[in-house]
Amino acid sequence: MENIKNNPLLSGERVGKYEAIPFHLFKTEHFAPALEVALKEAYENVDKIRKNNDAPTFENTLLAMEDCSEKLDYVTTIYFNLMGMESDNEFKALAQEFGPKLSAFSSSITLDPVIFEKVKKLYENRNEVDYNSEQLRLLEKTYKSFVRNGANLNEEDKKKLLEINQEMSKLGPQFSNNVLNATNAFELHITDKKELVGIPESALEAAAYLAKQKGKEDGWLFNLQYPSILPILTYAENRELRKKINLAYGSRAFRDEFDNQEILKKIAKYRHQRAQLLGYKSHADYTLEERMAENPKTVFEFLDKIYDAAIERAREEVSELEEFAKKLDNIDKLEAWDASFYSEKMKKEKFDFDEEELRPYFKVENVVNGVFEVAKKMYDLDFVKVDKIPIYHEDVTTYEVYTKDQFVGLLYVDLHPRDTKRGGAWMTTFRGQGLQHGEVKRPHVAIVANLTPSTETKPALLRLNEVTTIFHEFGHALHALLSDCYFASLASPNVYWDFVELPSQIMENWVTEKEALKLFAKHYETGEIIPDELIEKVKNLRQFHAGMANIRQLSLGYLDMAWHSADPSNIEDVAKFEAEVSEKTRLYPENENKNTSTSFSHVFAGGYSSGYYSYKWAEVLEADAFEKFLEEGIFNKETAASFRDNILSKGNTKHPMDLYVAFRGRKPDTEALLRRDGLLK
Repeated sequence: MENIKNNPLLSGERVGKYEAIPFHLFKTEHFAPALEVALKEAYENVDKIRKNNDAPTFENTLLAMEDCSEKLDYVTTIYFNLMGMESDNEFKALAQEFGPKLSAFSSSITLDPVIFEKVKKLYENRNEVDYNSEQLRLLEKTYKSFVRNGANLNEEDKKKLLEINQEMSKLGPQFSNNVLNATNAFELHITDKKELVGIPESALEAAAYLAKQKGKEDGWLFNLQYPSILPILTYAENRELRKKINLAYGSRAFRDEFDNQEILKKIAKYRHQRAQLLGYKSHADYTLEERMAENPKTVFEFLDKIYDAAIERAREEVSELEEFAKKLDNIDKLEAWDASFYSEKMKKEKFDFDEEELRPYFKVENVVNGVFEVAKKMYDLDFVKVDKIPIYHEDVTTYEVYTKDQFVGLLYVDLHPRDTKRGGAWMTTFRGQGLQHGEVKRPHVAIVANLTPSTETKPALLRLNEVTTIFHEFGHALHALLSDCYFASLASPNVYWDFVELPSQIMENWVTEKEALKLFAKHYETGEIIPDELIEKVKNLRQFHAGMANIRQLSLGYLDMAWHSADPSNIEDVAKFEAEVSEKTRLYPENENKNTSTSFSHVFAGGYSSGYYSYKWAEVLEADAFEKFLEEGIFNKETAASFRDNILSKGNTKHPMDLYVAFRGRKPDTEALLRRDGLLK
């Protein structure tokens, strides 16, 4: 009992007037007992709702449900965030215990006939009560959530659903951990510099620094983190080295000790079983009911429209690249590990462009300050760096965010790779905006990435795509920071998944605009502002290999839908299934040693199942929306205010199409993306 009493996850302790999380106090051994106490309290709160004999009201039912698991939400939010950001295997292993318990708790509410009856009664009588729009939205979403989670099932089917949910709660973390472990297991130590011809000195210096950090006396060490593999795939003259890295990355968690094949088949099977149990044809039908696309037919038609516009161009681009490689190096057959290498050389020849020219202008601190300056010019936001807030790792930088002296939220920035962090880039919240503990709170938000780190002699100098990553995740962060809702469950970014990428993807556009680049792209040694001719080269590249880029994204969308739009129970061979699905989008020769599905964490360990198409869907939205900014000025205050007021601040308080129309004045022009990418015929 003494451990629980002194547990910092339960004590309510926060730091400073904005209630920062005391990360410095947390230890692995705190989480399991904290979960037990928080779960017990949450179950007791649910029981009070169930046993309340008064007629159901918004306050004693919906509001009580919003509040019932606040302590539990705090503990689990901290845990699952740290699992991805800063954790060892002992910490990650707790997910196998936590997942089923949390699934059981969730099911104890959604499958409870007494609570459902209260919600149902409120829903059926909703037109007789004077609810405001946000209250009505919460009521409708809550009722629908109960139905979609099995409230109308008979007892036998509820038991089946509970069992499925329990199993699925364990499989996602297993999949994710396998991908991370497979990524961390690969190291390539090279001691002969002749093998590294062509790789920029900045990348070699980083590899030499990594070798020293890992206890190697000499040479260069490479791993499967993006900052390590991209310079090899883009610049290494050594074709065998490119092949080795490409195959290592493409075969993570496939036919190795961390093989995910059986796990992902189980995930797909359980998802399908759950959907069928709930009365849906497939997992995709179930998922898309709560998306802008609404059904699989719409998704396939959407993907096919872009495919039809892009495939011919993509094949022409590959053919041209193959001819270029043959002329340059007598390459007979272009392979996947050749694409980035010869694309870079073609860029150099066609546009006199070498991406390494950009790096000196993209010192990471300048880029971060730059994205803050963009936000200030658009939304009057100020970001004040603070050192007094506890952090979960020394790499993290913290900021208090204000607008006109009003507190907006806390922002944690964590941009560089480490073994204890999962790969990729993402935005997350430690505390969402909205009603908590009886008052509307401001959010605590984090952006996390795995970008090029500094070395002993150079600061972190980023590639253009890494700069884009910062702007992308910062767009998500703005969505969370500028949320202005009453109920936390409706607050941004808790919106439809095919709408959630609009705020992030639209921010990427500022990366290639001269007016924005001049704010922050300064040479790290001389302070020189990025020259206009270099900006023009970047803009001229916008449509370079756009066909291939579109087909690559479509291939992932089709693969996701293939796993989830039909019964997967007959899929025995993961590689064969993927090969058949990918045939129409394949641009390079198939390689039996590679597999995308086994490391497709977005879909099998994240929230994007039946939703990977969302990236292209949101691209259409943002291409159309950004045309408005281009027409009226990328820093036009009125346009930015409209985007903030109609989209960023509104969360899930209205249907996303209504929000978009309120901003744009009409529904999105679906050809905006094709127009921007030069794919309109």
